[in-house]
Amino acid sequence: MTSFKTRLVHFARKHSPGPRKAVNPPIVRASTVLYDDVAAMIDTRDRDAAGERVFRYGARGTPTAFHFEEAITEVEGGAGTLLFQTGLAAVAHPMLSLLRPGDHVLFAETVYGPARALAEQYLPPRGITCEFYSGGHDEVTARIRPETRMVYLDNPGSIVFDIQDVPAIKRAIGDRDIALVVDNTWGCPGLYRPIPLGADISVVAITKYVAGHSDVMLGSVTSNAKYLKQLRADSDLLGQTVNPEDAYLALRGLRTAAARIAMHQAHTAEVAHYLAGHAKVAEVLYPPRAGDRHHALFQRDFEGGNGLMSIAFAPEVSQASVNQFVDSLQLFGLGASWGGFESLKLIYGKVPGWSGGRIVRLHIGLEDPTDLIADLDQALARIDA
Repeated sequence: MTSFKTRLVHFARKHSPGPRKAVNPPIVRASTVLYDDVAAMIDTRDRDAAGERVFRYGARGTPTAFHFEEAITEVEGGAGTLLFQTGLAAVAHPMLSLLRPGDHVLFAETVYGPARALAEQYLPPRGITCEFYSGGHDEVTARIRPETRMVYLDNPGSIVFDIQDVPAIKRAIGDRDIALVVDNTWGCPGLYRPIPLGADISVVAITKYVAGHSDVMLGSVTSNAKYLKQLRADSDLLGQTVNPEDAYLALRGLRTAAARIAMHQAHTAEVAHYLAGHAKVAEVLYPPRAGDRHHALFQRDFEGGNGLMSIAFAPEVSQASVNQFVDSLQLFGLGASWGGFESLKLIYGKVPGWSGGRIVRLHIGLEDPTDLIADLDQALARIDA
């Protein structure tokens, strides 16, 4: 068996028969697909109905998207993958497809903010009860109801990077008809694989490390065999499809993801070590770091880290000082998203599931970490001043 790094480079290479082929699959743009005869059209329709990804009509995907789906399925260890125009569309799809009026959903307290908005604003008016839980699998066990149909979490949790024990949650669910859905954006590609650990569905904002260059909006939903057929059927019913250029760029980004993420992790280790020793920093929230409260579970279930982390300031640091710190950073861009080559900063107000000091999220990019540390040092000095 070849290593994951090697397979990452060669995923989705079965795209072009013959003695000559391009290294990357071609971009196929199409709305109408023509058939040689009625028999070919019927055969294509029947194969599509049976679950095969066949080129039938542009709104149901083109070969470029199918190649990328195949690659993400291998990365995530599922039975199949669906693509969506944004990560948020991918987050929403399992809820739209699997939930019905009267159902109950358990959301981890530290889910992605827009996922929380779906739980608070979109699902309840449609007769779906949403409940947030703090903690891990013990809390899930205590809160499961007869009408519970989904447990949804980010691993690690958004902003505060808590890690939950997915195999233990799966054991708590047992043989109940409850879909365990994990947002795996932080851990893809290859740092974390929730489906082999017991999750039913893995959601990824491909926008982040897979695409890797802050220029693509894309999301994926990878499922085990239990839920794939329904998720795919509903995706087709809702007309979900993606731009072939985006699928091509994401597949290209996937080839280099292991090298980029390794550099992000190495740089972040240096930055985290510096920040952990600063008097104004109460805690560095980064599970790959020894000493993090979730490090043991990280070591058990994850293959490595990346460049996304948060810092919690000491209690005496005011919000005004935090804002000044952020504004003083010169090498960190102020903006949402992450996973590209650049360093970023973002402030937060009240963070669900967090009772400590004020938080700033940092994405450590590919810049020289010595320069990033010097920038952080001068910005922190302004707090002291």
